[in-house]
Amino acid sequence: MGSNAKLAVVAALLILLQVSCVAVARHHHGGKKQPDPCGPDAAADSAPGTQGHHKERPPHCPKPGAGGGGGTPAVMTVNGFQKGQDGGGPAACDGKFHSNKDMIVALSTRWYAGGKRCHHTIRITSKHNGRTVEAKVVDECDSRHGCKDNIVDTSEAVWKALGLDSNIGEVPVTWSDA
Repeated sequence: MGSNAKLAVVAALLILLQVSCVAVARHHHGGKKQPDPCGPDAAADSAPGTQGHHKERPPHCPKPGAGGGGGTPAVMTVNGFQKGQDGGGPAACDGKFHSNKDMIVALSTRWYAGGKRCHHTIRITSKHNGRTVEAKVVDECDSRHGCKDNIVDTSEAVWKALGLDSNIGEVPVTWSDA
């Protein structure tokens, strides 16, 4: 086996390991809440057998305090949070519908972290123009039912605050916990 093939196998195994770790941390309706895969113990959980050594956060987690142009790369989409809109049912965090005039967001399943980010504020930065806004997490964009795993699904108000046209549909952003 050539070195490129070995590298590809190792990369595939790492991806499978990461996916399986994230799957374990997913929210289960009616079940026990899972630990936050990006929480304060994420570094310890991500590197077993490395007690006493520097541990790094899992690569899908935003860095604490990352702001401005930093943060986790994502794709921002537009969502309707009002009753009868494309967002579906009520928000997962509080069981309510919300106004599209509110600065609100639904995060992909892995970032939603089983509800641990509910009602927390995140910072979103447009890669198009560098503008940054803050929005409150109110819902999950369910990656098990069609939502990609890198989505920051926002209200119309977030698009307007960032100076972006929501008719574009998808734009590259970064995000971090505020």
